[in-house]
Formats: sequence, structure tokens, C-alpha cells
Amino acid sequence: MDLPENPCPWGLRAVRLLEQQQIPFEDHRLTSTEEVEAFKSAHGVATTPQVFAGDERIGGYSDLAARLGVRAESAEVSYAPVVAVFLTAGLMAAVLDAGISGFMGISISLLAMLKLMDVDAFATSFRKYDLLSQRWRGWARLYPGIELLVGLGVLQQPEASAAAQLVGALALVLGAMGMVSVGKAVFVDHLALNCACVGGNSKTPLGVVSFAENLLMTGMGVVMLAGR
Repeated sequence: MDLPENPCPWGLRAVRLLEQQQIPFEDHRLTSTEEVEAFKSAHGVATTPQVFAGDERIGGYSDLAARLGVRAESAEVSYAPVVAVFLTAGLMAAVLDAGISGFMGISISLLAMLKLMDVDAFATSFRKYDLLSQRWRGWARLYPGIELLVGLGVLQQPEASAAAQLVGALALVLGAMGMVSVGKAVFVDHLALNCACVGGNSKTPLGVVSFAENLLMTGMGVVMLAGR
């Protein structure tokens, strides 16, 4: 996969490994999201790259490294953005005496801000695992703005019952859909992806952090719908 805004790091590692081993190969690059999805569907795979030796499918980069008896490179991982978001939100909530709901509202707003800093990069990363955006591409671009509105709604704590119910319903739906998407990607498809929760250029792996964001959103939705 070689998209203009998001070249595949594992594909580049596979190419580099083949070059290091002096193994001749043909590099077939997928240059659009449509080509990527068509390739996955045609070969019944969930990720790229895929390495073939003739008609035999070896698999991805890690499978190639194992076949060649080479230690596979590990992904670069960083939880710093997540720690910064939740620590900052916690300190702000404490200074403002905003309580748990304030902490949740600030956290959601900060996470939305990171996504809005580069919407294109976020959308590209988000579509790799979000089920709705895979069917409706525009959803990935709308998501950061809607998440920000939810965060602001939580902070405002609207007195009108209808407004509180609307914010709560949005938070509940976004959180529930997110947990389903992340759960499928991580536990069913076993995808090794970066989490788009802190922006499209993050090195935070998809998994616990993504669940935390969506669980936070779901919990806030339940609280608001319950009228507490």
C-alpha cells in the first residue's frame, strides 16, 4: 500500500528485507484505498503487504522474516500522547473542580483536537479499522467534529433534558460503535495497526487505548442518559 498520505511501513520493511537478502522481486504497489480493499477481498486477507513466492502466499512482513530466518523488526510504539491527554485533562479538571464529568468532557475534547490537527491523516488511519467509515468514507472526516461537539456538550452539562439526552445518545452511539470496531480489528482480525484516537500520525498501537477512549465515551453517554 503506497497512498500519498500514508505509505505502508510494513510494506517498506518487506521491500528492504528482500533487498538486504538480495532476493529478486516484483513490487506491486496499491495506490488507492479502492485498490487496497479490492486486493484484500480478492485474496481473503485483512492486511497488507502480502508476499507471494510464485502462487504460494507467504503472508505479511513478519511471515516473510520468519521464512527467511530473520528477526522481524518491531513496530515503533509510543503512549506519550495518550498520557499527555489524560494527565492534562485530570489536572484541568482538578484545578477547575470539574469532577469526573469535567475530566471526561476535557479528555474527549482534547482527543478531538488531536484528530482535527490533521483530518486527512486521521481519516486514513481510522478507515483501516472503523466499520462505519469503511462503508461510508465521509464518516471518518466528520467524526472529529462530532466528537468535539460531544466533549463540549459534556462540559456544558445542559440543563435542558432534551439537550442532555441528545449529547448522551451521541456519546453512547459513538463509544459503542468504536468498541465494536476496535474489538473486531484486534481480537477477530488480529490487525497490528496504530490507533487513530490521538490523531492519524500516532505510534500508539490499536488496542487498550482505543478501548479506553470508547469506553470513556460510552460511560459518559450512559451517565447523561440516566440524568445524573
